[in-house]
Amino acid sequence: MNNIRKGDEVIVLTGRDKKRRGVVLARVGADHVLVEGVNVVKKHQKPNPMTNNPGGVVDKTLPIHISNVALFNPETGKADRVGVKEVDGHKVRIYRSNGAVVGVKA
Repeated sequence: MNNIRKGDEVIVLTGRDKKRRGVVLARVGADHVLVEGVNVVKKHQKPNPMTNNPGGVVDKTLPIHISNVALFNPETGKADRVGVKEVDGHKVRIYRSNGAVVGVKA
């Protein structure tokens, strides 16, 4: 079971975007995630009439390593580790600090 999934709110632990929060847009391979508003760079693109691309300088979100982000716990307001627990015959993710189920609104 993956600790961080698409749609989770995460907080960046290291790097130039440290302490910035965002939602996971996608997982890129096994070790990287795309986080909304994190690791955004300027990319110079050539015009391409075949794809109707006008070119110029565009903002592009690059993947960040999964070890540099942690799940954000809204109850504590801090980053938190994730554990797995079986509830009613189903495996669910829980926050390690308070044992609350991840993704369930209180």
